[in-house]
Amino acid sequence: METLLNVENLGVNYGSVQALHDATFRLGAGSICGLIGMNGSGKSTLFKAIMGVTPAHTGSVEIAGGDPAAARKSGVVSYVPQSEEIDWSFPVSVRDVVAMGRYRTLGPTRRLHSKDKQALAHALERLELTDLAARQIGALSGGQRKRAFVARAIAQGARLLLLDEPFAGVDKRSEAMLIDVLKQLRDSGASVLVSTHDLASLHSFADEAVLLRKTVLMHSTPEAVLAPENLVQAFGMHINTGHSPSTPEKNAANNTDEQVKRVNNE
Repeated sequence: METLLNVENLGVNYGSVQALHDATFRLGAGSICGLIGMNGSGKSTLFKAIMGVTPAHTGSVEIAGGDPAAARKSGVVSYVPQSEEIDWSFPVSVRDVVAMGRYRTLGPTRRLHSKDKQALAHALERLELTDLAARQIGALSGGQRKRAFVARAIAQGARLLLLDEPFAGVDKRSEAMLIDVLKQLRDSGASVLVSTHDLASLHSFADEAVLLRKTVLMHSTPEAVLAPENLVQAFGMHINTGHSPSTPEKNAANNTDEQVKRVNNE
């Protein structure tokens, strides 16, 4: 299997604060990998280091055999940040946001050609945003905003998608749609690294999972990663994910935010 993402002994510091150390894992083509860990475990830092926007102090990142800068330039990788990192008041339409995925293929005039327009229309339709294309991005609901940025990645034709908390603040319909689209992308050979606090839903979309606490504690199947002893190591306490052969996932305790707050206050 082709390795799309190779993270080796990655370390990131913010001044004297060590945000990540010795983080190592690989992600092959055609897989959805869930990234889990408590607040402050380094998930967002990991995404930014993979993209090359936050410098690594130690170790390396390879995307499709090249460095992050080359992957960004070629459009191999696409990043969907957390909602709070985006200026939703910026005067751009949904169509403008999705069209950004085609910018690398355009000339100096930034004019969309026939192929670009087709890719744009396909991405909008796939995320059911065609009727909202002219609307200002900030006027959308939380779920629609996330769908717009995933549509941008689809228009780009990225092979590796990095999604930081895409299901946070999203309605159930948008979450189901996003999961369905991510599975379709996986089946077409793309790979997705997606962070989430919703441990109970991990089984519904992830083929594998990475457990993070400033380093990679474990990289395996969701079932193995969510073993109680591993969650104690990562979160500092016992967490009931609500998922077991005898416990329907619909009855699961859906979010670890309160547990994480308790850990942070200890």
